[in-house]
Amino acid sequence: MHVLMYTWEFPPRIVGGLARHVYYLSKALAKIGIEVTVITLEFPGAPWSETIDNVNVERVRVEIGNPNFLSWVFLFNHFMEKRFALLKRSIDIIHGHDWLVALASIATKHFTNKPLVFTYHSTERGRVGTLSTPDSFTIDSIEWWCGYEASKIIVTSKSMLNEITNTFKIPNDKISIIPNGIDISEFNIQVNPFEIKRNIGIGEDKKLVLFVGRITSQKGVTYLIQAVPKILASHPDARFVIVGDGWELGTIKNMIYSMGLGEYVKTLGFLPDHTVKSLMKAADVMVVPSIYEPFGIVALEAMASGTPLVASDVGGLSELVEHGKTGLKIYPANPDSIAWGINTILSNPQWARTMAQNALAIVKEKYSWEAIAAKTAELYRKLL
Repeated sequence: MHVLMYTWEFPPRIVGGLARHVYYLSKALAKIGIEVTVITLEFPGAPWSETIDNVNVERVRVEIGNPNFLSWVFLFNHFMEKRFALLKRSIDIIHGHDWLVALASIATKHFTNKPLVFTYHSTERGRVGTLSTPDSFTIDSIEWWCGYEASKIIVTSKSMLNEITNTFKIPNDKISIIPNGIDISEFNIQVNPFEIKRNIGIGEDKKLVLFVGRITSQKGVTYLIQAVPKILASHPDARFVIVGDGWELGTIKNMIYSMGLGEYVKTLGFLPDHTVKSLMKAADVMVVPSIYEPFGIVALEAMASGTPLVASDVGGLSELVEHGKTGLKIYPANPDSIAWGINTILSNPQWARTMAQNALAIVKEKYSWEAIAAKTAELYRKLL
């Protein structure tokens, strides 16, 4: 079986969780004997064509640019189709990941006459809250079109299944829930928390509260910043580290400055994966304050790190975290609730460690990439 995957991001281009999802899924599929070709976008320094862990990776040169994001997406989809056509490879299944590669995925379905599997990682309505611009309406329509054209649809959580069935009126029997996975071995690293804290300049005797993710409104970072004074009132030794990049980073920095929190909150921007994993292992608590989260792979990474977790009771996070057993759930968009969750973890270190150990056991049992790949391969076989 030969599967063609389309994705706009793939390592070393890492914008969010999508790149990691496609990388680990394709690698796990190749390990069980499925041939996988990934077509993705160019990245400075990355080869145009290479084999990574038995996965064929083809990167596409976008020969025409455009300052409008939607126009740029349409253009790079054309060049993805062109790249596949030039490869002259026979395939059995097309697997598209998210709306950004919908046009190439759908076109390839029709000119190869092969079935299309499509994974929804999120929706435009969920990301922006309401459709208020022409581009948002177009993206929403493309997402509906993906569901219409796909022979089978994959979502990563029950909440995502409910979202797309309600939004796009897709029948349930067309959809399979296959969660994100994680390579637990990558988190079996030894770190010195005191040294890591010292290296990022927060003091080895301080409590590290960590956020990792894109700095966008859906991730709820502004509410975390608003919660900081409430946490410091109970735990003046708490220090907050924000890792990630995004269009709201400037707003967050201005907010930190205007609230006089520069001494307590650090923004580190985008960091390499190994550095992020070390920070997770060193953190006293990981907070995921999202207001929209179809799955929540960062929360899964925190669980794999053995780090106490505070996460919004929303979307896929609600299904991932068992309140009081594997982490604490908080109300989304609520600084008081965020402060309560973090203060509770910092005030009860033994209980926090127990919850973290429970979470790690759940990850090992349910979220290995081997299990995810087996479910995905079975879906492919049934479709064929």
